[in-house]
Amino acid sequence: MPAVSIIIPMYNVEKYLRRCLDSVKNQTFTDWQAICVDDGSPDNSGKVAEEYAAVDKRFVVVHKENGGLSDARNAGMPYAKGKYIMFLDSDDFIHPQTMEIAYSVAQPDGADIVSFAYDRVYRPRLMVMHKLGMNTDNVIPWGIHKKYDLNKIESCTTDNIWEYVTESAHNAGNKNRRWLVKHCQVWKNLYRRDLISDTPFIKGILFEDFPWWSAVMLKNPRVTIVNLPLYYYIPNFGGIVLSAKQLRIMLSLCTGLETAYKLYKDNATDYQMTMWQEKFMWYFVNKAFGKIKYLKTAEELKVARQEFIKMRDGGVFDNVPNEWYGLREKIYKFIG
Repeated sequence: MPAVSIIIPMYNVEKYLRRCLDSVKNQTFTDWQAICVDDGSPDNSGKVAEEYAAVDKRFVVVHKENGGLSDARNAGMPYAKGKYIMFLDSDDFIHPQTMEIAYSVAQPDGADIVSFAYDRVYRPRLMVMHKLGMNTDNVIPWGIHKKYDLNKIESCTTDNIWEYVTESAHNAGNKNRRWLVKHCQVWKNLYRRDLISDTPFIKGILFEDFPWWSAVMLKNPRVTIVNLPLYYYIPNFGGIVLSAKQLRIMLSLCTGLETAYKLYKDNATDYQMTMWQEKFMWYFVNKAFGKIKYLKTAEELKVARQEFIKMRDGGVFDNVPNEWYGLREKIYKFIG
């Protein structure tokens, strides 16, 4: 059994896939299994992955009909045999020491989750280059060759995840700001498999990370945080999040909100519910409501109104922090 299983959904990423898979193959930590899920990709992504599997048995390829990112991640889970799980998007890649660092700090602390960071210089650099009309396909991150000494890596371990997680982009006054786990991207963490094996992603929605991460936080995991830029997140200049219709994005966010709210209402302590609403839920309510200004037709507005009425009637907006009171008033005005 491998120590780490890394699940890699693939769809139309032939252009970038070798870079992604090479970043796994070249890990300094060798006890891993890579599950490449071909989500019915119309290009040669599946064949490229099969090439890697043919010469390295640590690569496992799963072929399935197209079902979206969540469905592909779910499909990879039954093949994951590792003590720990990671997720890697197939147009992204990771630092050579990612698994070594995450696994090494998880052991002494008994962590359920090890949280690291993505390179916050690389992504803006690519966005600027793209805006200037420059080719970004083979740009190498400045920090990818940095060698970390495991004996000198600083970390923070907590049994109260709520003190450190946040969806806010502004945390100047937060006493834990050095160790914050900002935003809910699932790919910048190592997870104990037993923690997440019974928590599937919601199929067919965008922003699926939010309800999934909400469900995982509710399990009160022990988290070790290392603020090292180990993940290289590629801007999706023309992909699903940037080009999808705003109505679909809004509906996805609403589905995530409704699902997560019900889960918390039925299972959370008062403390967990309060912290989740303040640190996560209302940020996504704001994101969902912000999509309304892009809706053009009366039918789209009708659908949006029905979704927000459903959330209101389900109690999603009942408890509102002071900073979000104005947003709730705007929502109530919109739905009449």
